[in-house]
Amino acid sequence: MRNSLKNLCGCLALLLLLGASGVATQTTAAEVTRAFVNARLIPIDGEEISDGTVVVVGNRIQAVGPSETVAVPDDAVREDCRGRVIMPGLVCTHSHIGGIGAADESGPIQPGVRVADSINVRDAGFRRALAGGLTTLNIMPGSGHLIGGQTVYVKLRFARGTPHRIDDIVLRDSDGRWLGGLKMANGTNSMRAAPFPQSRGKSAFLVREQYIRAREYQEKIRLAAGDVSRLPPRDLHLEALAEAMAGTRVVHHHTHRHDDIMTVLRLSEEFGFRVVLHHVSEGWKVASEIAAAGAPCSVILLDSPGGKLEARNMVMRNAAVMDAAGVKVAFHTDDYITDSRYFLRMAALGVRAGLSRRSALRGLTLTGAEMLDLGDRTGSLTPGKDADLVILSGDPLSIYTKVLETWVEGERAFNRGNPSDLLYAVGGYGASQDQAPYFCCFGQQLAQ
Repeated sequence: MRNSLKNLCGCLALLLLLGASGVATQTTAAEVTRAFVNARLIPIDGEEISDGTVVVVGNRIQAVGPSETVAVPDDAVREDCRGRVIMPGLVCTHSHIGGIGAADESGPIQPGVRVADSINVRDAGFRRALAGGLTTLNIMPGSGHLIGGQTVYVKLRFARGTPHRIDDIVLRDSDGRWLGGLKMANGTNSMRAAPFPQSRGKSAFLVREQYIRAREYQEKIRLAAGDVSRLPPRDLHLEALAEAMAGTRVVHHHTHRHDDIMTVLRLSEEFGFRVVLHHVSEGWKVASEIAAAGAPCSVILLDSPGGKLEARNMVMRNAAVMDAAGVKVAFHTDDYITDSRYFLRMAALGVRAGLSRRSALRGLTLTGAEMLDLGDRTGSLTPGKDADLVILSGDPLSIYTKVLETWVEGERAFNRGNPSDLLYAVGGYGASQDQAPYFCCFGQQLAQ
């Protein structure tokens, strides 16, 4: 009996060990060393390498360089990438994958609302993004409000299946706080019936009014000097604006016309918030002013523009003109305005209109990462950074090139050779729906 109990306890201990680590003899992902060899490398922060090697240990890049100079550890799993191109994971500074629900119709200014509280992590759009080589996203509220709420920065950690919670993919700072910016907008999107503004002047007035309130809120907190009895009632809206003015939360500002762009720059200077200008269809008209303000621009290029009158003066050379003026330029998808699977094409359109190859590729990766304050973590093939890689069949600016694999933090999250992954790469919207139609609402599902 005593021996039986001893054996039972031993079995239970083994089961607990297996439950904690998967399989007792399995090497954890953090310990795996991989060497991507014989590849053409586009590091972004350095010159291209015709025959190079990338060594990854766990979730970080350990070494990058010509194959003859990089020592591959004996225990490394070798990934032969002969005939392939490797570049850093793509960074989209403006996406709506997973849902854009933040502010509602109750008012035009709602900075305390978080888009993260409405994101469906099982949305098929995340898989499509991986099929396009994207690894990092800034998920935004829509542009129907002057201040539509807080954005969230995510890493597409889908290597082990679909995440169950937004917590699984959100990026955090060193204190564990979720990273994200603040979405603002001007122009026609946010102009409609009261309580929304009906003119550009009133739009700027309402924004200025709220930032002044936030400044007064900050001052009351400062004067309280830690005395809880003297603190003002907590206001989540004003807190978010105070973070923007303190520089800890970047403002991501939707704007198209040149006069709207100048209004944003005035407000940024007046209240001291850091701003990334998004869309900037007429940025080419005020490129020198944008450069003087030090405001980076997140640009979208469409080969069939349309949809709103204020974007009618968008030109293909927009990114090239601003880049030449000294503006830091990145690209975004605004998914589903541009499907994430075609993000590489954005840089190709920029080059066709005069943008340098270096700036175009940087605009898909490192420049975007820097706009999100993530340049020290991703955006280039640099030792010490996250092992976010895209393996391509050819040059990234060729329309014939396919994304073959996408690696996120050292784990393969997309593999075109896998039939289930291939569906997201080549299937249409319905083919990659995240939920099968339910019989009673089958027609409704198809309509979506």
